[in-house]
Amino acid sequence: MLDFAQARQLMVDCQLRTFDVNDIPVLDAFATVPRERFVQSGAEDFAYIDRTLRLSSGSEIARFMPAPMVLARMIQALKIRPGARALDVAAGYGYGTALLAELKARAVALESDPDLAQVARERLGQTAEVIAGPLGEGVAAQGPYDAILVQGRVETRPQTLLDQLRDDGRLVCVLGPDRGAKVTLFVRAGDAFGARPLFDANLPVLPDFAAAHGFAF
Repeated sequence: MLDFAQARQLMVDCQLRTFDVNDIPVLDAFATVPRERFVQSGAEDFAYIDRTLRLSSGSEIARFMPAPMVLARMIQALKIRPGARALDVAAGYGYGTALLAELKARAVALESDPDLAQVARERLGQTAEVIAGPLGEGVAAQGPYDAILVQGRVETRPQTLLDQLRDDGRLVCVLGPDRGAKVTLFVRAGDAFGARPLFDANLPVLPDFAAAHGFAF
């Protein structure tokens, strides 16, 4: 049987630290939160491999858990402080939400698939609130947010989510077309939003943020 505690520490030492994750609270959160609790039942032994994992609830909506090193750098870019209000978009089973909560954020999970949202509620317990609803609409009633994590690729600027940031708030997502996507950090300054690409990465596109494609001849 896999020693999950040992696997978590190996993930931190061999995946995160070697991929420029150097924020101690972020490293501690990844070493503490049991990733195996947030994967499909029966897939626990694959929880700590360096790859994106598909989550399934038996519905038509596909949801994916980013590889540890990608998710860690995304969360690191948010610069979570204790007491920060954070929104996890496309939360899946709630792993990212659990990490945000471990960093002492007041975390809210948003998941459009009701089945996935229910599983997230069960696995997160009292750790965070889980809301089932359209990803593209965010959760304005719980905002404004200091940090928004989008666990999926967006092909269009997530303006509705950006508008739910407080001044100096941060949003991180994978932005761009399939082969040119980059993890991108947005920072709000008044009514303006600065954007900075951080590193190359790819995740399956979230339908709520897919670009409209015309006919090709």
